[in-house]
Amino acid sequence: MQKIELKTTDKILLDQYLKAELPAVLSQYELSNSKIRRLIIAGAVSVNGKQIFRPSFELRGSSLVQIKFDKEKFFFEKQPDDIKFEMTEKNVLFEDDNLIFVNKPAFFPVEQTITGNRANLHDALVDYLWKKNPSLKNPPYVGIMHRLDRDTSGIILFTKNRAVNKEIQQMFENHDFIKEYFALVCIDGCDRTGKNTTQLPDSFTVEKYMGRISPKSQAGKWGSLPQSRGGLYSKTDFTVIKECLVEGKKCVLIKCSLYTGRTHQIRVHLSEMGFPILGDRLYGGKSAQRLYLHSARLSAPEKFDVFCKPDWGKIN
Repeated sequence: MQKIELKTTDKILLDQYLKAELPAVLSQYELSNSKIRRLIIAGAVSVNGKQIFRPSFELRGSSLVQIKFDKEKFFFEKQPDDIKFEMTEKNVLFEDDNLIFVNKPAFFPVEQTITGNRANLHDALVDYLWKKNPSLKNPPYVGIMHRLDRDTSGIILFTKNRAVNKEIQQMFENHDFIKEYFALVCIDGCDRTGKNTTQLPDSFTVEKYMGRISPKSQAGKWGSLPQSRGGLYSKTDFTVIKECLVEGKKCVLIKCSLYTGRTHQIRVHLSEMGFPILGDRLYGGKSAQRLYLHSARLSAPEKFDVFCKPDWGKIN
């Protein structure tokens, strides 16, 4: 266990102070700004004997800053198992002067992450549009209006013109979009939480307040959370399409129609009903080659209707 003590009389934010002082103390390591923030958020930093979790904590007057952490674990960076992806014309589902709809593959993040220098769909799209317009002196503008989980595939919308951002964002906030997903859930027994997954109604609706239920220092996990504790309203309609066999498991294909767009909404709604998505280990689903969740339709009446069939191979 590494222990470092620093003293200061400066009036400065904690993360800024550590950015200035720690590189000299830990010169043998590559110390990025994100690593310093993670140290604080993980509870490894104390000020005058009090554990601090907020990077923007202000140091005032005489302060003793202590840092305790496991060097081997902290400086080991797990390499993400993202796929290699090159944006091409075949990934474009619809495009006009202001909007572009892209079919995102699974195992690929939408945007840059805290690890830094990580390939992502936003950067790939910028490169693609720049190659189409090589006369541009600067990278073309690409605006992110919504997001999909790294492991989720399907339709995602980007803007090509800042002037339309407000209108598109307002459409999302007003629930003006028709958003449909496809999901596969197992019905061949119990999931790993012990809930029975053999009986699934032909159609059902889930409404609940939900929010983040995992500590900030851990992987993000969402679930039911009372409105009084910050939970946000969410609603999804589910319709069973057919039974099928996937990776040797008896499953059902479900259409999911969203009224709201909360983080992990479909994953939480299905898992808390006792039907976690196949491959969704975070929410109790059985192991599979991927998370079987796909953004299939994004449309706005009299404006556009974009549909994208999931590339899941043969579903018997």
